[in-house]
Amino acid sequence: MTGPHALKPFLLAFPGPLRDRLVAAVLSGEKTATTGLLLEYEAEDEELPEVGERSAVVDSDGREVAVVEITEVQVLPLRDADLRLALGEGEGHRSVAEWRAGHEDFWHGEEMREALGDPEFVVDGGTMLVVEWFRVVEVLRGA
Repeated sequence: MTGPHALKPFLLAFPGPLRDRLVAAVLSGEKTATTGLLLEYEAEDEELPEVGERSAVVDSDGREVAVVEITEVQVLPLRDADLRLALGEGEGHRSVAEWRAGHEDFWHGEEMREALGDPEFVVDGGTMLVVEWFRVVEVLRGA
């Protein structure tokens, strides 16, 4: 590895309290999965992550705090999200319904709608997701 600065950023949510909680969950080992919208990748013309890819987890202050390695990538409709995913997200959800409600709140939020360029954006069961499963391979100094 050529150092964390050579890695692409692994961004969880938007900077602020939610990102801080998610980064803490990654560092503690509670969070081993994250879910995004396929539309986000398309809107940013970004390639999907690949197994074995390493990225630097970035906190709300823009600091790289850990290096994660992708262990599995799934592209699936929202309706196929399962309990393994809900638990792997490490946010304390104990059911798929809880996980989905929390994620729908986030995806229907003003920041996400602005990022997608669609103020009326709404997810449904057919909305395609990108699920990244990962493991922490290094915690960086100061984390």
